[in-house]
Amino acid sequence: MNRSSKAAAAVLTAAGILTGGWAAAGPASAVEGTAPPPRERVLWGSVTIPPGRDGIVEASGPSGSALGFGSSLTLSAPAGAKVTAVPLTAAGYRGEVAADGRSAAYTATSAESPWRTGTFPFVLAVPADAVPGTRLGGCVLRLADAGGTERASGGCQVTVGLPSPVLSRPESGVPLGSRPAASGTAYPGARVTVSDQDGNEVCGDTAGADGVWSCAPGRDLPAGANRLQATATMNGVSASGEQIQITVGSPAPEQAPAAPAVPAR
Repeated sequence: MNRSSKAAAAVLTAAGILTGGWAAAGPASAVEGTAPPPRERVLWGSVTIPPGRDGIVEASGPSGSALGFGSSLTLSAPAGAKVTAVPLTAAGYRGEVAADGRSAAYTATSAESPWRTGTFPFVLAVPADAVPGTRLGGCVLRLADAGGTERASGGCQVTVGLPSPVLSRPESGVPLGSRPAASGTAYPGARVTVSDQDGNEVCGDTAGADGVWSCAPGRDLPAGANRLQATATMNGVSASGEQIQITVGSPAPEQAPAAPAVPAR
């Protein structure tokens, strides 16, 4: 498996999928802002990708008239992003990424009703310096027949997300006091909130320029088993980290071993 295929497989589980829908043309075109011809169908969808990460734009097939051999589905990347892979492995299609990463396309290599079933993924990479909460404009999806005539078009909304915060303290599996301090790392400037298993806020802080944050509860946590989770928020986008299991309170004291029975005399 090459690097692009590995990245695509990882993104499927970690970053989420953008699903583009083929719908009847609405009052305005998703690309140009003008009413499309009645025969035109519009592609649309949205995805959130953290800075420096990959995400998948996945377009579904049209419900209109079938297009044959040589027809193609092209994605033009939004400003600042690049297409890094076309991981579809289904028979009947050939994928290719432009050398500069600004676009990629699938071409039908079979005449048996292409684009009617399945979905067509494009892997997008967002630059590491992209600001969370911003939207990258200029993402265009275009379906053309073998002669190059456009048969459907649209766009995709790509939002820069946040990396998941890391909750490194308190330690899992260690008996804790009633107000255990929490700390970890997150995207610099993000507001981090720590919540318990019931969704109640335990404490919060803002990650510094180095990404480090820390906080302590303002109230006692209930004794016993609990779970903590950190959520980062910035510019209207958020991301949650993994939950950790904790135990509040001292462990039960160990009982002394019973003395051996003394036989009666």
